[in-house]
Formats: sequence, C-alpha cells, structure tokens
Amino acid sequence: MKATIGGKLKGRKTRRHKETKLNLVSLMDIFTILVFFLLVNSSDVEVLQADKTITLPESTSTQKPETTTVVRVNGDQLIVGNRMIAKVADIPSNGDQIEPLLNELKYLASRAEPLPEDKVALGRPVTILGDEEVPYALLKQIMNTCAAADYRDIDLAVTQTSPQDPAGPAAGQ
Repeated sequence: MKATIGGKLKGRKTRRHKETKLNLVSLMDIFTILVFFLLVNSSDVEVLQADKTITLPESTSTQKPETTTVVRVNGDQLIVGNRMIAKVADIPSNGDQIEPLLNELKYLASRAEPLPEDKVALGRPVTILGDEEVPYALLKQIMNTCAAADYRDIDLAVTQTSPQDPAGPAAGQ
C-alpha cells in the first residue's frame, strides 16, 4: 500500500523529534585526564610580573627563582612591587644609595616577619628585573641600596635560553 501525504508528514515529525542521549562517560574521562595533566604540569612554572618596558638579558641558567620582593628598573622608572618609587632621571648618579628605594625596602622589611637565625647572615631575598639597557652604575646603586636595607640575597632576573654547543659555529669565531 502507498502511504498518503499526511502519513508521510507524520512519519517525518516522529523521526525529527527523536530524543538523543549524550554519553557523559567519555566526556568525564577526558576531563579527568585533563585535570591530572594540568595539575602535574602547572607546578614547574615560575612567572614573574611581566613588564613590557623591560627587556631582560638572556642566560642559560637552569636554576628556578624563588618568590621574593621584586625591584624593577627600566629606562624611566624604579618600581618596587607595583609601586613606583622614583624616576630614573631624578636619581643622582654620584651617590652610593637611592634614598626612596632604601626607605621603601626598610618599610617592607619592617612589615615582614623576622628572619630565622640561619638566614640572618644571608639577608632578605630580593629579585632585580633590570632592562638590558640600564647602565651598570645604576644597577650597582640599586644593589648597594638593597644591601643597606638588609636585602643582601640578590637575584638578577634573566630570560632563559638554551645553552650553545661549544663545538657550534660561534666557537670558531
């Protein structure tokens, strides 16, 4: 027997409104694997505050930095944490220390907990992010000021690069 037009339409409607089921087991497996992957791989990364005005020098060091007080210096400003301390143009080049930086570091040290006995000789840790174009004299002033404020455990931030092969083309030049 031939189906009528009305019968054909009714058959199409029932096919269109067929319920679909979502298989959640596969989806849960994928998300479980993703969570474990992210947990394992997230602990290896140490990210310092990015500053677009600072171009860090490159190094082949593999040692990871610790989280410390961060002093950033570019061509225009001297910044501790997220606070601008002084303009580079206003820093006298003939002094050993930078007074606004010294005051800020002493303030931060007074708010921090006391150093344990085994770390007193080493001093408080500080990381300096200096643009590669910053003059050495200014960098030396910053390090002297940090040492005067009891921040003697000084790290200089760099961009990590892969070590060059000593037998490569750079070795013969």
